[in-house]
Amino acid sequence: MGRRLARRLDLPFIDTDAAIEDAAGYTPTEVFERFGEADFRDGERRLVARLVDDQVRVIATGGEVFIDPRTRELLNGRAITIWLDAPADLLAGRTTRLHTRPLLRNVDRKSMLEQLEAERRHMYAEAHIHVKSGNGAHSNVVESIVEALEKHLEGDSGPSSPSNPPQAGA
Repeated sequence: MGRRLARRLDLPFIDTDAAIEDAAGYTPTEVFERFGEADFRDGERRLVARLVDDQVRVIATGGEVFIDPRTRELLNGRAITIWLDAPADLLAGRTTRLHTRPLLRNVDRKSMLEQLEAERRHMYAEAHIHVKSGNGAHSNVVESIVEALEKHLEGDSGPSSPSNPPQAGA
């Protein structure tokens, strides 16, 4: 979704997973396994600090990035954050062929995603913008994000509040 949004906004795009691999010479999974979660999160936070201190761009992060309180504060202080909220069953289907998420290995993906969502929902709700995503066209999600961004920049956060997020592809 990040690439599509960047194209729509005519902005550069960067994915934190790719940036980690470029910086460390290892995939995020390898860094996580070799150095442990604490070191991985610390490096991830330093990377995010560099990314938000540079040019205006679309930055795609994994859901885990936003759970670290210091990284969440950094992102919310220096960027416009968007919670792209999709149901666990949809995410489970989207991640079936991905083996890059340590928390989703050798478990029932849907159950794990439901558990993670329940644990993290209050953290994700701190994002500036909340957009619900469904099975519909990606272009609908992108347009919902653009609309929510425009409202946010105008100072009207009502429709994108957690209690009434824009709907896309529902």
